[in-house]
Amino acid sequence: MSELLNHRDDRTQGPAGFPRVRLRRLRKSAALRGMVRETNLSPSDFAYPLFVVHGHGIRTPIDPMPGQFQFSVDQLLIEVAEAQSLGISAVLLFGVPSTKDHLGTEAYSDDGIIQQATRAIKQDMPDMVVITDVCLCEYTNHGHCGILTDEGVVDNDPTLELLAKTAVSQSRAGADIVAPSAMMDGQVAALRAGLDIAGMLDVPVMAYASKFTSAYYGPFRIAAESTPESGDRKAYQMDGANPREALREMEQDAFEGADILMVKPALAYLDILSQARQRFNHPIAAYNVSGEYSMLKAAAAAGWLDENTAMMEMLISIKRAGADLIMTYFAKDAARLLQKSV
Repeated sequence: MSELLNHRDDRTQGPAGFPRVRLRRLRKSAALRGMVRETNLSPSDFAYPLFVVHGHGIRTPIDPMPGQFQFSVDQLLIEVAEAQSLGISAVLLFGVPSTKDHLGTEAYSDDGIIQQATRAIKQDMPDMVVITDVCLCEYTNHGHCGILTDEGVVDNDPTLELLAKTAVSQSRAGADIVAPSAMMDGQVAALRAGLDIAGMLDVPVMAYASKFTSAYYGPFRIAAESTPESGDRKAYQMDGANPREALREMEQDAFEGADILMVKPALAYLDILSQARQRFNHPIAAYNVSGEYSMLKAAAAAGWLDENTAMMEMLISIKRAGADLIMTYFAKDAARLLQKSV
């Protein structure tokens, strides 16, 4: 009995000098590991980004993004229906117009490609959440996210008017959430005012609040045909070296009425994502961008990584850092794996 009492009083050491606390005890089976898992993914955590073009029967592969396509609206509906069948409840739409001009006119045309796609999805799948990107870069012939001055500089305030027109037009077509990504000062306030004046008080704004200038956007610019004709976007997208500025951007967008705050890209800015989760009570989104997708696909194709394992580790890291919603091109692949694991 005294040996038992002495053994129980020794709170740090067990038999043969091993610690009493053995964390491996809860790792010895899949069932135990699942029972104590702290971070869990669900298909409902994902928004699936998709690229839409004019035409019919079009499903054009995007070379630097294996498994991703430019879809005409009829083919887009097939893709969205498959995503919905996998439990994915949201899509994020990017449009590739048939013609471009210096004002990005098709972005805010009621018959623009995004407006057509949105109406079609909401007619066939009314429960699917349609998020529409609000930017001009895909629609301008110069590839920048706003109107250019004669000196070739993006003119912030006139651009706001066109972004607001775009958001209203997309919402009129049925968009559930509008997502301004142009990184213009005051863009959230402009969208909120435009939507409210148009009587669309219930349409949420998901702000690309901390959108950093990044090399990881390269494949997207090919997919969306939005590479700038000259210069770069460093004068309006953020410097990745500035975490405090990122939080200021998020504070400003929250003040202007953003309903959801986003960090983009995700992997290289998990520290920003974590800080945003601690600072704000808003839902926090993260964009697992094209370059993050493509580099994993390339490594897996070369046999250097196991694709599924690396994909799930990547997505778990984004959610663990604080994301409530993850924009990811892996949405369908991850959802299939999650369904198999149930």
